[in-house]
Amino acid sequence: MTAPRFAETASAATGFAVAPGETVTAWAMSPVEARLYPGEPALAEDRVSYRFVNGFVDVGDLPCRVALWRELKSRRVAFRHQFEIDGLYLPGFNRRVEFSGFWHRPTRLARWLKTELVPAHAGDYVFRLATCGGVRIWVDGVECAVFEPFRRNRESETEIRLPLKAGGSEVVVLTEELAERDALWYFELTSLGPDMLTAHLPVAISGATVGLLKDLAAEVRPEPLHVRDGRLRLRVERPAIVDVTVRGRIQPSVHMSDKPPLLDVQGLLKAGSTTVELPGADGLADGYHPLELTFSVGDNRVSRHIAFATFTAPFRDLSGRPLAERKALALDYAAAKGEMRIGRAIAILATGRSTDATVQAIIADTLATIDERRDCSDFVMVPLLWLYADYRDDLPEATRHEIRRAVLDYRYWVDEPGNDVMWFWSENHVLCFHVSQYLAGRLLPEETFSCSGRRGSEQARLGEERLSKWFDSVERHGLAEWNSAAYYPIDFIGLLALEHLGEGAIKARARALLDRLMLMIGLHTLAGVPAGTMGRAYDKELRAGPLTELAPFATVAFGKGWLNDGVAALPMFCSGGYEPPAAACAVVEPEPDKALTAHYVQGHDEAARLALYKTAAVQLSSMVDGKPGGRGHQQHVVDLRFAADPFARAWINHPGEDDPWGSQRPSYWAGNGSLPRVAQYENVAMLLFDLGENARQPFTHAYVQTDAFDAVERFGNWIVLRAGRGFAGLSATRPIEAVTTGPGAGIEFRAEGLHCGWVALVGEGSSPADFAAFQDHLAGVSMSLDATGQLVFDRPGSATLALDREHGLTVGGKSCDFPNRSLDPAIRHFDAYSF
Repeated sequence: MTAPRFAETASAATGFAVAPGETVTAWAMSPVEARLYPGEPALAEDRVSYRFVNGFVDVGDLPCRVALWRELKSRRVAFRHQFEIDGLYLPGFNRRVEFSGFWHRPTRLARWLKTELVPAHAGDYVFRLATCGGVRIWVDGVECAVFEPFRRNRESETEIRLPLKAGGSEVVVLTEELAERDALWYFELTSLGPDMLTAHLPVAISGATVGLLKDLAAEVRPEPLHVRDGRLRLRVERPAIVDVTVRGRIQPSVHMSDKPPLLDVQGLLKAGSTTVELPGADGLADGYHPLELTFSVGDNRVSRHIAFATFTAPFRDLSGRPLAERKALALDYAAAKGEMRIGRAIAILATGRSTDATVQAIIADTLATIDERRDCSDFVMVPLLWLYADYRDDLPEATRHEIRRAVLDYRYWVDEPGNDVMWFWSENHVLCFHVSQYLAGRLLPEETFSCSGRRGSEQARLGEERLSKWFDSVERHGLAEWNSAAYYPIDFIGLLALEHLGEGAIKARARALLDRLMLMIGLHTLAGVPAGTMGRAYDKELRAGPLTELAPFATVAFGKGWLNDGVAALPMFCSGGYEPPAAACAVVEPEPDKALTAHYVQGHDEAARLALYKTAAVQLSSMVDGKPGGRGHQQHVVDLRFAADPFARAWINHPGEDDPWGSQRPSYWAGNGSLPRVAQYENVAMLLFDLGENARQPFTHAYVQTDAFDAVERFGNWIVLRAGRGFAGLSATRPIEAVTTGPGAGIEFRAEGLHCGWVALVGEGSSPADFAAFQDHLAGVSMSLDATGQLVFDRPGSATLALDREHGLTVGGKSCDFPNRSLDPAIRHFDAYSF
């Protein structure tokens, strides 16, 4: 089974056929035009209700968008017939023409594109035009469509008519967007007429070459995904017909996107070959790296964004050392090898080193981030305040002065004027902004803060009041970003700072919540990797567990795992006095042949009812119930993790976008386009999908990192997994097919259909005979969707499980209510399931 080819298929020469209902995705493109577009400073509406949810928050029009609306009323756009061709956009991996990304400051974006559309006969042709952003279209030099909704990260659509000549018409598009940090930027032009069209690229290129470039962009993948030997190899599906230059660029993390690339190299995909190696990966730090590829043949090139991981660090068993030694070791590591962020400067000074050029460079970059009020600057303001509080006497006077100036000039909340796009509204940002205001005011109580005009003591009072509201919410409802390997480290930034530098009730509440987080991390950590269901996840957290910012926390707190260059909060943990509770450490590693279950809730209105089954070999966790059928965001609803290999992981979801390497929320692998109904009963998880009649992706799928397992076998309609002592079986009510080519090769198993049930079952054993017994057990299992749409699961020697979309789980015909509606996990220990 191969990955789907969206929209056009190759036609004659450089043309691509566009059938009715398909999209036009063959274009020649100009470079992206980007310019700072802040608007006039103003106050923002304070829409923070302290009711945190997983998903888009409408925050109203920021100053940049107010300026845009004003400009749109009177602007005139001149037709641009001639423009530099920077690259080609080709069919194969996205029905949209998409340039989504992340910009830390308000940025106006524009790109020109052109193609030639050839109809069967002359006439007006109807298209559906959808966009995030704004679009203008000219046909043969005449403006024929203006659609400029500019709704932030929300798609709008309309129908348009384009007059096309019998011999073909030139179609020119101007696509624009205003980026307010994360920006969806795309347009989708869908043919609604009854006739075929052909899209011809207006460049000098042969049909064979353009077909090659199209396939390279659609099918390229790293092999392997996790690079352990320093060699970055890329594989494509069909041999190149000519030599192709391949350029690979890796930008620093999203928080350091203004820095030079970490890697910028070239390789040659030789004619007749399907592999190319890009040099330089052996010089990269361990991490999950976004890779920007450009394939070039002569003057024609096409770009593709994919990703891969580098992983060389050894597993560390520090369980025999006391916590203080583990902290000291991690601080030394961060001081020497941490990312060039403010946490590394804390590590350097905390280990007794002097303020050297590295510390000065880090502080200068941090101050630039704060002075420009880049989005996520609150994440570095808090540790900067920590550094100033603890180590200001180790800094030169000029540096101390600059830190004080930046702290006094910063914008701490929406009731202070600004024209930035800092995100004030999510759970983790609200915390970090309030902590920043509270600590800055406490450190400089007699100073005047220029943006608000308040004295520091007043800032501290306001910060404390707002923090109390934040704590009121999470202490009552839990976290919307539960178990998140991406956002727990951000929570740690704020909470560790309060525990270290706060006082009174705020300090005590921070320590209590740190204990709660550590318990949840302990429950969901297996063999050094924090995993499990998450309130918010990205591909990098799912595909590269030991490389997340959270993984070193588990290593230091619990004694086993890996260290990496993540320094967002770890140096604060290691240089501070906070110690994880014994209860968290006690649930990390079950005894051999024993299992534990845990049940608890998180999020407003019990957004997540969390269930966990865990042994020393395997763990299964689920977000039970949720909002089935609704549009998902970044909720990771079912997760399987195996102890034998740090990348031995599997999950099931409904893709939220076309592109297997995309970064939308939800993306192809992280989150769900349509949320399933989920239940977990001890070592069994059940997912019931109803995708609706207009699902963009009419299939569900399982991710299995095949090369991380000892065995991945097909057994009837089961995918049977073995990693060390851990076993699992995945099955669906629709036929499961393995994807064998392109980005899904070796990881993706699909079940086509709008209505589908999936089941995941885990167990363990120590011998081939045990694994054979597990397979025999699966042979006796039956699962189906009955006439009412229930997912019914029968297995030998156990009560029948049935999952109903509306009414949830029944066991043996009896309703099975979620057993614990508390934030405090109910933990039970018993013998592990074996077969």
